[in-house]
Amino acid sequence: MLDDRSYMRATHRPYWSMTTILLVSLVVCFVIQQILAGVLRPPYNVNSLFALSNTGLRHHYYWQILTFQFMHAGFMHLLLNGVGLYFFGRAMEDMVGPKSMLLLYLSSGTIGGLLQVALSWVLPQYFGNATVLGASAGVFGLIAAFATRAPEQPITFLVFFVIPITFPAKVLLYFFAALALGGLVFPALGGSTAHGAHLGGMLTGVVFARWSGWSEGTLGGWRPFARRRPSRPSLSASTQRAWRRPRKKGEEAASGDFISREVDPILEKISAQGIHSLTERERQILEAARNKMAKR
Repeated sequence: MLDDRSYMRATHRPYWSMTTILLVSLVVCFVIQQILAGVLRPPYNVNSLFALSNTGLRHHYYWQILTFQFMHAGFMHLLLNGVGLYFFGRAMEDMVGPKSMLLLYLSSGTIGGLLQVALSWVLPQYFGNATVLGASAGVFGLIAAFATRAPEQPITFLVFFVIPITFPAKVLLYFFAALALGGLVFPALGGSTAHGAHLGGMLTGVVFARWSGWSEGTLGGWRPFARRRPSRPSLSASTQRAWRRPRKKGEEAASGDFISREVDPILEKISAQGIHSLTERERQILEAARNKMAKR
């Protein structure tokens, strides 16, 4: 049966996705940040109150663990993080749902920020004591989880917004990981970039993708260490009634042939690679199959 699969059931989608909500939140918080920068007077400033730092944590400003993820050093910083969140946030939201995507995003940001602060506390002579701000760690967590879940998924970048370059998602992860590690080994070359936060976010994304327990209906039945088909969920009462409903012999044969010939290979592809890997034609076939089930 098809309607016992989560990705074949019609679901109610909110008008705003979680990715959209996060993007709007980043823009709103950036505007508030600029307003507060002009209002606050010494000894207080926006960074000392809301960006993450050793000093802030020592003063029990624990809200910084969350607020730093919604601050940015400038418009270009916000733009780059927003682009990454837009593309990889949508992809991960389709894979795991809005709640799990939000958990992954905030966890990656939190762990990445705390790692950067820990490095500056243990080795201040190398990493200084600067504040940490930005959504980069959370975005890198999304990228890492996506690349871990779908390492061969092609990604196309437009160099200078003109020249397209396509490569597997795992290459993007390796590239960013190499940059982060290089920045940690040679801090003087990293400038003001929080490479520790980036690396912490990526590690969190990998851990989430491999060991978070996401199952069918989230990551398409993917299992990190086993190549076996996910167990079939039990049929609901309504599905069992539909199964028992008598159908004409010719109609049943035609429906079964359509499912075995067209739909089953697509369902196998979803189980192996995730629903994001489907082509437009395959999505249309699934939609046709869903319509057939609805008419029974």
